[in-house]
Order: sequence, then structure tokens, then C-alpha cells
Amino acid sequence: MNLDRIDLKRVSIASLLVALGIIYGDIGTSPLYVLKAIIGDRAPSELLVFGGISCVFWTITFQTSVKYIYLTLKADNHGEGGIFSLYSLVRRYGKYFIIPTILGAATLLADGIITPAISVSSAVEGLGNLKGMGPIPTVPLVVIILSGLFFFQRFGTHKVGSIFGPAMLIWFTMLIVLGLHEIARFPSILKALNPYYAYRFLIHYPQGFWLLGAVFLATTGAEALYSDLGHCGRRNIRITWVFVKASLVINYLGQAAWVMNQSGSKYLEGRNPFFQIMPHWFLIPGILIATMAAIIASQALISGSFTLINEAMNLNFWPRVTVRQPTDSKGQIFIPSVNLMLWVGCVLVVFHFRNSSNMEAAYGMAITITMLVTTFLLSYFLLYRLRWSKLAVVLMVGLFFTIELAFLIANIPKFSDGGYITLLISATYFLIMYCVYSGRRISNKFTRFVDLGKYVGKITELSNDKTFPKFSTHLVYLTKANQRHHIEEKIINSIFSKMPKRADVYWFVHINRTEDPYTLSYSVHELADDKVVKITINTGFRVQTRTEVFFKKIVQELINNKELNMHTKSDGSNRYNSEPDFKFVVIEKFLSVENEFTFKDGIMLNIFFFLKSISQRDERAFGLDKSDVVIEHVPLVYQPIGNIELVRVS
Repeated sequence: MNLDRIDLKRVSIASLLVALGIIYGDIGTSPLYVLKAIIGDRAPSELLVFGGISCVFWTITFQTSVKYIYLTLKADNHGEGGIFSLYSLVRRYGKYFIIPTILGAATLLADGIITPAISVSSAVEGLGNLKGMGPIPTVPLVVIILSGLFFFQRFGTHKVGSIFGPAMLIWFTMLIVLGLHEIARFPSILKALNPYYAYRFLIHYPQGFWLLGAVFLATTGAEALYSDLGHCGRRNIRITWVFVKASLVINYLGQAAWVMNQSGSKYLEGRNPFFQIMPHWFLIPGILIATMAAIIASQALISGSFTLINEAMNLNFWPRVTVRQPTDSKGQIFIPSVNLMLWVGCVLVVFHFRNSSNMEAAYGMAITITMLVTTFLLSYFLLYRLRWSKLAVVLMVGLFFTIELAFLIANIPKFSDGGYITLLISATYFLIMYCVYSGRRISNKFTRFVDLGKYVGKITELSNDKTFPKFSTHLVYLTKANQRHHIEEKIINSIFSKMPKRADVYWFVHINRTEDPYTLSYSVHELADDKVVKITINTGFRVQTRTEVFFKKIVQELINNKELNMHTKSDGSNRYNSEPDFKFVVIEKFLSVENEFTFKDGIMLNIFFFLKSISQRDERAFGLDKSDVVIEHVPLVYQPIGNIELVRVS
């Protein structure tokens, strides 16, 4: 299957198959552990089993089908989804969306660490059901599988991605067949679809409400459906969800039917109903299929984390790090630092919890926060973009808030059993994002802009003054000024202070991040004939920054179109070097020793500049890796020391 030739926004057999392989790995592998988590070491009873499955069914219906498949998928940002896309759509309607958005992204990233660990562990633990195997140490095998998965990220998933769809089709078909076989043996289990059993379970079963923390595991992958909107398209997701939901519900019912048939067994004694409903002769193929599905689920979370961090960087929420594109596929990226971070996190989780049953305590707690944030942002989208009435928004969003708050409260007991780990990971991500965002905001606040028009004459005079040595034929500055006639004062100082920088042409390039994910356009403004030119490059928040490539292509187009008389002028190349003479100047700020901070600002800014020092250098972050680059450092004086008393002594 050639993914390059498939229009994933249209509905076809191929596009539906790709959707199965890309977006359903997380929620699709939930049957591996959900019912096992609900029952645990409790004595199976009709109230527990019927009630638990009823809660699972209605949770999937309300949270996944109604909230995400029907409503949230409407919030597509030019075909793209995810929490940052939703934020971009609604941020103009409120001032306080930054904190919840960062919180939602941080908890979603934490989920990207626990999901691969619990999915692969649950699948591999099926080996214990083979006769003669008994309890086997699965940790080494799980670590090997995860390590191999993270190692091969650097090569991209373009080629192996073509098998994901057929593999997940086999997986979901297996869920249906296994489930139907058990339902046929205990058809009364179909009564569990009645919401009355869910009500009885929550009201009458001891600790029934608190078991919602285990029920919630059935819908943890719902957020990934929205995040992967851009990969598959809304119609493909909605159509395939009908098949996926049927597969999940049938398998859950089948597992519950098997449990109800174990009348002679007071407890499950650690047995996983998912593997127990498999015929013995099918165990090895079933475990292999489950492991493949778990690997695909892990791959989806890893790729989603790469995309999320890339968007965070482009929205100034994350320090700049190296981003690579292992294939020519649009949107497929590889971030080495994030890959390493996720691998270390997954391996530590596996070593700490040892088995999937222990991981269930940590799983789901963080993602409830992500869902609450999505509901909050979605309310503004429904109100201002879809023009719903306030009453309709309050009723609909109130329903989701009630459900998700119930899940959040029910997950609280998980905190001491391991939930604190995912919250600690989330807090780390949140601190990084908040410090980067706040640090850049403060830095930008102290950036002074001046009218470039006032200096055009002086710049032209310097360009023609041959008493100064030529610094470069084309001198290029990166500017944050988004208005045509504005420029940072520090850039003017760089041109004229100390040894003035003489050049034939002065270029001022502004990278404008748009709310559209894949925008790539530009505009050119000539402020002085063939001397001072300002270029604005509009890029979407999912476009990788390649300033040098974009800039040189723009210049070439100007030459080809015979604009600005560039075609009549020398580009600085000579018989010894055919390359044009471009020199880029990047101005970096550092924290001045003249500052005297408050406690909060001191911590925040020191973390920001520390992260900046260990992250990707600005010239690489802006895609300046071929031309000459000059780095200039200027101090940031945020809170200067005041009332210094110096006493002179003789």
C-alpha cells in the first residue's frame, strides 16, 4: 500500500484501512486490561460484572462517540486536530487559555509514557497462559520490545506504516470473533447494555463509584482520535469508529460472559479474561496479534508526542530542539531528544511497576485532566465558532464536565498507588512549557521597536560608504517585528554600533506563525531601492522552520521575476566561490547580572535561560545551517538592582 497515493481526506477502502492503523491503537488495545482492572481480586457477581460492563459501554458512548467522534471532530483547524489546534481556534475569545492548554498538553504527554508500557506489558503477559510456562519474567522482553520500537523511530514509520491498517483489521476482527463465541455461551450478558445496571453498580455495589477509575481506562485513547484528525480526515474516523466500537463492545461482553460462566471460581486468581476467552490452540497467534496491536498503539502515541512537541515549539511553549524528517511524508517527524525522553520514561515505568496490573494504578489519572481541558476549550468553540446557544452549550458541556469530574475524583485513590508518577511527569512538562512561554513573553516585553523608515537613509548611506570594509554582500537579520515599518532597536544598534556593518543589501526577515497548521506564504516590501527589503514568511504551526531555504528561494524568485533589480547586481559570488555571499545575524539575549528578581521571577527566568542554554542553538532552530551566521549577545535587564550604596574610603 503506497501511502503517498492515498487521499486520506476522502473515503475509500484504502483510507479506511489507514485510519484503522493510525488512530485506534490506544483505545483499541483497552480490552487487554479494562475488565481485569474492574474485577481485580473481587468475587465475580452479576452486580459487579453486569454493572462494570454497562459503565464501560455508556462511557464509550458518551465520551468517545458523542464528545469526540461527533462534537470535537467538528473543531478541525484546516483539517488538523489536537489540543493546540483547538487552542488556536478559540484563543481570540479569551485571555486565560494558556494555562489550561499547557496543562492539557502536559498530561497528554505523560500519557504517552504510560500507554506503551501498559499495552506491551499486557500483551506479553499473555505468555503466562501457555501450558508449562507458568509465571514468567516478562519485564526483560517488554523492555527489549520497547527499546527496539524507540530505536527504529529514527528511520521513520513510512514503510512499516503500510502494514498497520491490515494488522489492526486482524486485531479488531479477532476481538469480534472471540467475543461472539463467549456471548453465544452466555447470551444474558447482553442485558448489561441497559443503563440500569450501571446505575445499580454505582449506587449499590461497595466502592462502585471508585471503580470508575478502572472503567475510565476504556476511553483513555479518545483524545488520540482528535489529535490524529489531520492524518485521516473526519469522515474516515467516523466511519471506522462504527466498526471499532462494535469490536470493543462485543469483546467486552464476551469477556464478561466468560467471567459469569466461572461459577465455581470465587476469584479470577489473577487470570486475564482477555486471554482466557482464547482457545488454547489459538493462544500463541493471539498473543502475537495482541503484541503487534500494542506496538502499533505505542507507535501512535510516540508519533503523537513528536507532533505535539513540534507544535509546542512553534507556539513558543517548548525550548527549541532538533527536529528531523526521516521520510518525505508530510507531517512525519522525528525528535531525538523527545524519543530519548519517552524511552527512558517507559523503561523506568516498566522496571518500577513490573506488571500491567500495577501500571493500571498510574494509568488514566493524568488523561482525565486533558479531557477536562478539551471540554473547556470546546465550549468556546461551540459557542463562538459553531454559534450554539448558551443554553445548549451549558447543557452539553455540563454533561461532559460531570462525567469527567466523576472520573477524576474516582481516580484520586490511584494517587498513592502510582498515579503520582504520571502527575509528577505532567508537572515536569507543565513547568517546562510554562517557564518557556513566560520567559519568552518577558523577553519580548522588553524588546523595543523603532520606525525603520527613520533609519533607511542612514542605512543607504552606510551601504555606499566605501571607507568601511564590506561586512557582507547580503546581510540578513531575523526580526520579530510583524509590522512593515518596525524593527527592533537592538538590530539598528547591531548595524551601526562599534564597527558598522556595511552591505550591499539589508534584508529583514520576519517569521509569522499563523493559526493555520500548514500555511507557507510570503510577502516582500522594498523600503529603499535595492537596499532595504523586509520579507514576512507566513508559516503554519506544524511547518518545520527552514528560514534559510525559504529565504534563498524567495530571493531566487525575485531574481527570476526581475524584481528589485536583483538580476543586475552581483550576489557576492566570485571565481573562487560560486556560492552567494549571504550572512545571517542572530541576536540572542542572556540574563544580565544587573537583575534583582523576586523569588517567582527568579526561578522562572533562570529555568528558561537554563533550558535555552541546553536546547538547540538559534541558528539551527531557524534552519540556518549553510550560510555564514553571526551570533550577537545582548543582556536582558528585567528587574535592575536599585539603591546601590557604595562607600568611598581613602
